[in-house]
Amino acid sequence: MTLLEHDRYCDEIAHQVDQLRAVVTSGADLSATVPTCPDWTLEMLVLHMGGALRWSGTLVRTRAQENIPDEDVPRGDGPEAPGDAAALDAWLAEAGELAVGALREAGPDAKVWGWAAPQTAGFWARRMAHEITVHRADATLAAGLPYEVAPDIAADAIDEWLEIVEYIQRTDPHEAAKELRGSARSIHLHATDTGAELNAEWVVEIGEDGVGWRRAHGKATVALRGPLTSVLLAFYRRLPLDSPELEILGDRKLLEFWLERATFG
Repeated sequence: MTLLEHDRYCDEIAHQVDQLRAVVTSGADLSATVPTCPDWTLEMLVLHMGGALRWSGTLVRTRAQENIPDEDVPRGDGPEAPGDAAALDAWLAEAGELAVGALREAGPDAKVWGWAAPQTAGFWARRMAHEITVHRADATLAAGLPYEVAPDIAADAIDEWLEIVEYIQRTDPHEAAKELRGSARSIHLHATDTGAELNAEWVVEIGEDGVGWRRAHGKATVALRGPLTSVLLAFYRRLPLDSPELEILGDRKLLEFWLERATFG
């Protein structure tokens, strides 16, 4: 598995910020519940994302070697005027500029605290690129707007998600994650709309020692097939498995079992 270039992640964060700003200024109801994050309104989701960008950008800019308190994150709690789309848009734009500027200036190898390895600015570039990619999907679903994402970003987001699940398994598995152990079973993810050069197929293996995965074609206990963006959203639990663009072959219950238990923690 090869990471994307640092500048590619930075470019994508900037692009996704612009796309999320377009949702904010589209006239969408900021008080609407986000279907895929039902504890949040659309405004709360944007505040979460902008806050994450400001937090990670501050970590990188200051070369922090440990986590920083909320009060050290500039304007991390949002604009002064709640419910104002223009103010929220400006606040989000500033958050994106802070994060992307800090990441570009630092480069991928600068030493920065992170909650997982590697403890570098490169970790935060990748993490924020995928954080906003998925949360923009949440926002577009709440606003009833179309969603698409570049294939290289979508594929790398699946890679990163599988790495996070592996990390949770190794370090501090919660009860649900502990259940992702047992007799040998496997999941095959297969994007049907990409060429061989991207290799957008994955085999995820569940065994007694936990979770392992690789980019590969192979037979599995269950297969999830469909366009890459749809596979990404389904694997992140943003798209129902019954969606017409998806096809499930084999033991659907295993896929549902995985989706219920594979979380950040």
